[in-house]
Amino acid sequence: MIPALAVAALTVTVPTATANAQATAEPTARGGHGQGHGQGGHKVKCTFIPTPDNPAAKPVHPPRPRARNRGTVEVTLKTNFGDIKIRMDRRAAPCTVHNFVSLTRQRFFDHTQCWRLTNSERLGVLQCGDIYRAEEGGPGYKFADELTGKETYPRGTVAMGNWGPDTNSSQFFLVHSHANIPPAYTVFGKVTKGLNVLDRIVAGGIIPGPTNPQDGQPKHPVKIIKVLVRH
Repeated sequence: MIPALAVAALTVTVPTATANAQATAEPTARGGHGQGHGQGGHKVKCTFIPTPDNPAAKPVHPPRPRARNRGTVEVTLKTNFGDIKIRMDRRAAPCTVHNFVSLTRQRFFDHTQCWRLTNSERLGVLQCGDIYRAEEGGPGYKFADELTGKETYPRGTVAMGNWGPDTNSSQFFLVHSHANIPPAYTVFGKVTKGLNVLDRIVAGGIIPGPTNPQDGQPKHPVKIIKVLVRH
């Protein structure tokens, strides 16, 4: 999560098979561009840790423990406001992209809602990836940050929400204006088409939250109908 400037945590359950996968997976080195190469220099090892206190909001299993660290992935978020196209960078954040692709293939994001919209001088983002409501409903596991410490979050950035170090799961945010926040959120993609869709969502307004009138639910619900992925 991003507190009135930060992004939130998730919930999750993992089948028994997951525990075995966890046991064989090796920790991933932190630091997006500094990931260690796997066999052949094309893969890295990722660890997906079950979160029994936050069981999965949908029946999904964690990704395999090896992720490609080269190339890009083209993703389309098909929303009720229009399509948002994103290019995800495996080299910058291999485990994060690997996780997003896995959840997309399992249709985790289909028929979900983006529960949070902010539009303040400090933070302008649309937050998605929570199933039940803002900050609630994830895949039942978490994984490490992929950071360099030099991250910035200009318009069009796609990054992970979290609840502190190494608590990534399914929550992510799209920056529609700017996000003046610490470099604590893994950047894994950029909007290549559809910024006008984000602008329309922002223009629709925000239902004021309990502590900030510019941080709450979108006045007009933003629904992700389907997510498509192409390598």
